[in-house]
Amino acid sequence: MTEMSAAALRGAVDLSSLRNRPSAPPAGAPGADPVEGGPIPLVVDVTDATFGQVLELSQSVPVVVDLWAEWCGPCKQLSPVLEKVVIELAGRLVLAKVDVDANPQLAQGFRAQSIPMVVALVAGRPVPLFTGAVPEEQVREVFAQLLQLAAEHGVTGTIPVGETESEGESGAAVEPPPLPPLHQEAYDAIERGDYAAAIDAYEQALAENPRDEEARSGLGQVRLLFRTQDLDLNEARAAAAAAPTDIDAQFAVADLDIAGGHVADAFDRLLDLFTAVPPEEQRRVRERLVELFGLVGDGDARVVASRRRLASLLF
Repeated sequence: MTEMSAAALRGAVDLSSLRNRPSAPPAGAPGADPVEGGPIPLVVDVTDATFGQVLELSQSVPVVVDLWAEWCGPCKQLSPVLEKVVIELAGRLVLAKVDVDANPQLAQGFRAQSIPMVVALVAGRPVPLFTGAVPEEQVREVFAQLLQLAAEHGVTGTIPVGETESEGESGAAVEPPPLPPLHQEAYDAIERGDYAAAIDAYEQALAENPRDEEARSGLGQVRLLFRTQDLDLNEARAAAAAAPTDIDAQFAVADLDIAGGHVADAFDRLLDLFTAVPPEEQRRVRERLVELFGLVGDGDARVVASRRRLASLLF
């Protein structure tokens, strides 16, 4: 989790290009809806075109932005947790959901290198929260810190909440659809911090169905969490600098770079490593590159460019 402070509001992400979008009534006005122009819901789907209104809304109430995609298994595990906690906070936060595939400008604006990625907006300024599926307890802790930070900056408004805000038409609470058993097993393992067990569960899911893209995506993200959980960035960089052809040392820094959003640096490091190691070691480097390509997404421009460079080195 990124530690939050007042300094976080000094603009880690430039969202200025997303401010001037066609809009309905001002989102900060009483009763205005950031998308459709009605009462403000606590959970709202946001697009490139409507995001300017969410920025305005964040002047009066903190907005949590959930960057997700349909193919992302961990996203589907995390989103119901975010919705549950936001609804329980009864209007003190709004959750804005952004499909990164359908809204590339927002994905670029937030520098979404891996998903799920959760960011807050306080008075129009971004505050990084966390990346990846995290336990409900951690979500609650982060949101409590967010509310404290927002209060320090004078953002203490609330959204009026109706009695049926979190209920369906029948009045019963809406439950998310159940996950497949092995996916649920992986999610439960992630919640208790047992990444090895989560890896095993996703690997079993893929063994049963090699076309299970949600399991493949989840596996890649959990493997990254597992590999980086005990790494120290400064120590890893020092070890890599001292041994430029040590594959494990270079892998460690590349993993940390991916986790920290420095995607191009990670790819360049491994491509340079590929040319420096003996032919019998190049397969390991290529396999790690391919794994990280899948984690970032085949449509990402940095993946396309790095795949092209890898192909030129292979052939």
